[in-house]
Amino acid sequence: MTEDRAAALKKIAEEVRTCTRCPLYQGTTNPVPGAGHPDAEIMFIGEGPGFYEDKQGLPFVGRSGNYLNELLRIINLDRQKVFITNVVKHRPPENRDPQPDEILACKPYLDQQIEIINPAVIVTLGRFSMARYFPDGKISRIHGQPKFMGDPVIAYYPLFHPAAALRNPELRKAMEADIKRLPDVIAEVQKRRASTSSNADDSSDSNNDGPMQQLSLF
Repeated sequence: MTEDRAAALKKIAEEVRTCTRCPLYQGTTNPVPGAGHPDAEIMFIGEGPGFYEDKQGLPFVGRSGNYLNELLRIINLDRQKVFITNVVKHRPPENRDPQPDEILACKPYLDQQIEIINPAVIVTLGRFSMARYFPDGKISRIHGQPKFMGDPVIAYYPLFHPAAALRNPELRKAMEADIKRLPDVIAEVQKRRASTSSNADDSSDSNNDGPMQQLSLF
């Protein structure tokens, strides 16, 4: 299973390398499809590659990446155990915000990565990845508040972008408090997935063909 997922992710990365769906590929050094473990329980989605990411072809390798590594160490996680990507796979010029059409052009790649990995938690870093799951949300209000959706259940966990936290000490405090709650969010997903599986087994045993009750969100 791990090998199959790794091969599927590699195929997507190869497609990204030759992608011309939007103009972002022009003038860049390397695409940045994403990197990490194919069986990751946690998937981080940022906004777009920056200068250092463009040079190395890897996500979050500059100052923001160093800070993300620091955050992971707080909860005893190595970045090789998670998967990290962005809503766009090429660096926007001068590190500007990604445009809606650029995000839309990259969406199939991101959708496929999520389907392959099937993470327990998707952590959004910054407002552009947050908008994918919280279209009307404001990061200052909803950061650190998970939303549980889907079958299998996935927790969508909005956090500030590491670059914003580096600029603002107050955001850094919030960021570190939010990351410390991440293990509890994973545990809640595992609990809900186990409950869903148990309910399905019970339904099968009793030959109950009725619809399963939707799990409530908190």
